[in-house]
Amino acid sequence: MNIQKLGWNQFFEEAFEEYKQQGFAVGRVTLEHKKIYRVASEHGEMLAEVSGKLRFNAIERQDYPAVGDWVVITPRPEEQKATIHAILPRKSKFSRKAAGATMDEQIVATNVDTIFLVNALNADFNIRRIERYVLTAWESGANPVIILNKVDLCENVEEKIQEVDSVAFGVPIHAVSAEQNIGMDQLDPYIYEGQTIALLGSSGVGKSTLTNTLLGDFKQEVQTVREGDDRGRHTTTHRELVVLEDGGILIDTPGMRELQLWDADEGFSQSFSDIEILADNCRFRDCSHKSEPGCAVQTAISEGTLDKSRYASYVKLQRELAFLERKENRQARLAEKAKSKQMSSSQKKNK
Repeated sequence: MNIQKLGWNQFFEEAFEEYKQQGFAVGRVTLEHKKIYRVASEHGEMLAEVSGKLRFNAIERQDYPAVGDWVVITPRPEEQKATIHAILPRKSKFSRKAAGATMDEQIVATNVDTIFLVNALNADFNIRRIERYVLTAWESGANPVIILNKVDLCENVEEKIQEVDSVAFGVPIHAVSAEQNIGMDQLDPYIYEGQTIALLGSSGVGKSTLTNTLLGDFKQEVQTVREGDDRGRHTTTHRELVVLEDGGILIDTPGMRELQLWDADEGFSQSFSDIEILADNCRFRDCSHKSEPGCAVQTAISEGTLDKSRYASYVKLQRELAFLERKENRQARLAEKAKSKQMSSSQKKNK
């Protein structure tokens, strides 16, 4: 397989050079399932497991491979298997907090150039959810593009586009119908050889239909949304990287019932630049934007130039990030302590 078609470029070539000198090969993770990986390489597709050394040195989830990663491997083509020794530096990484009470990172996709944030123009349309996706996409290092799908089911498309545009500054917005093949040519400029695109969105927004349309054949099973509320059912059950016939790489992902933030400080400032610009114009530097005189934020709300619900979302996400940072710092300390204990125990055994 030509690794250039898989997204290989100078960035990865330079990172791989030291491993290349040692006789290792390289591959890209196309599928992950319970620590077993499918890797595409010049030796073909192989099933791979991480080496004992990589597993021993891993402290956090990000220390293990994820779909989209370029990994250093020892291939065994005759067995169609390989061993993963290292992960090459990532250009981008889209993560969220894993569901549940634990503070675990879930890496959705890595080394993505463009993220298609897919939303449906039906009863499940949610502007606050779009804010979350845009914020996390900016933080990932990839370029977000908003896809408003199911345009054939919406009577006020322009109104919805304007609503999205008011919270997604500078992010391209495309209204399409993947099922009816309406407006799909708008996506062509993003899809070409070597470019990796990830599809992200809630269940039922039409990601699987969009995937099938882009692939030009039936690959993903499609399910209808529930009647009454247009809420979706999971169709895609795992993350998978596929190479498009006409060029480009696509990573389809399972629908997300919730998107809890994970380390989104930089993306936060970019997503809410309108509010942060206002805050810089407040009379007092430590303005809490509640009742202080000369508060530019409250003035904008009262004058109608800033939507009250958008500011409420800003405050809510800010609190969520602060809570996450406190919990993450505590977990990092515990993980480091556990790692030190493990290394100490290993050293004693080797004496």
